[in-house]
Amino acid sequence: MRTAIRKIGNSQGILIPKPLLAEAGLQTDVDMAVENGALVLRPARDNKPRAGWAVAAQALAEANGDAPIWPEFTNTEDAKLKW
Repeated sequence: MRTAIRKIGNSQGILIPKPLLAEAGLQTDVDMAVENGALVLRPARDNKPRAGWAVAAQALAEANGDAPIWPEFTNTEDAKLKW
């Protein structure tokens, strides 16, 4: 589909037909980027900076990547602490 780039205030923009927005799953906010010379719009992420950390930590633990680097510095006395 061809469309014109239009002046909108001090910027430029395009009008995106509603069916195209619906097909792409774009509703309100979008993340915009340039990839390989193309302007790409994606549904905005939920801005949760720690999203996916639990899954990554689980994968790290399963690969034994979370083993203490200095095991001699473990807190063996922690079991006696009352919180």
